[in-house]
Amino acid sequence: MRWKMGSTLDLVQSSIKVYSHTFYLLSKNHVRILINVGLSKMRSRLQQFMKQFHPEGIPWPGSLLYNAVSSTEIFRQHYELVAHDVANYGKAECILDIGSGPGHLLIAMQKLLPETRLVGVDISSAMVAQARRNLEKCRQASQIEVRVADANALPFADEEFRCVVSTGSLHHWKDPIQALSEAHRVLKPGGYALIYDLVREMPNAVRKDIRDRFGSFRLGLLWLHSFEEPFLNAEEMETLGRMTDFMVVRTRFTGALCCLVLRKTIILTTNQTQMANQ
Repeated sequence: MRWKMGSTLDLVQSSIKVYSHTFYLLSKNHVRILINVGLSKMRSRLQQFMKQFHPEGIPWPGSLLYNAVSSTEIFRQHYELVAHDVANYGKAECILDIGSGPGHLLIAMQKLLPETRLVGVDISSAMVAQARRNLEKCRQASQIEVRVADANALPFADEEFRCVVSTGSLHHWKDPIQALSEAHRVLKPGGYALIYDLVREMPNAVRKDIRDRFGSFRLGLLWLHSFEEPFLNAEEMETLGRMTDFMVVRTRFTGALCCLVLRKTIILTTNQTQMANQ
């Protein structure tokens, strides 16, 4: 009887130890999850707060500083990467750049697509003035048009452009769904909208590539920039796209920039559908 009691007590003590250790591990993981969720919510609220006061356009003299920064090697190479990426979608008679800033992407695209009509819009009049100065220096003003315009109310006719691009502008938009809807409106059926921006969460492979190309210091600056600016992540970019009439093709990285690839679907009429089925 004593042996049985001792065995029972040992079994109970062992069970208590197992359950205690299991509870400790579960509690530890639960606390870690709660901390991560709390940090995520805190960051999301901080970014929402920052976005309320974050300017959609960069006024003077910020436009001068931005022009200087965007003329550096890391920016210049990214404009070239984006220009090649846009060119890979085929020749287009008209391309619209929303949030064109100082015009560096327009210049890079013009070198690759000299026969394409390029139009840039920016809500900041100071940025448009800076872009015109940059275009005049490159003697490409006659091929490229830049004007002041709000992404939420583009001054163009329906289905005017074959392609719409935007680089580093999405996180500035106060109403991104309306801006994307405007991009959809001015696109021709079958056309693409290519929305490039930095994101909060950069994949390890992309981070390593940027570090190898530009060094740890510049990668650190990008990380700091992504924390203080109200950037999205790739999943949130896709969610925005699905809230519009666009078809979300995918998100992928071009250098350090995440590209949201959207396409305006072609709607066939009844006669066209019957002809296609024959």
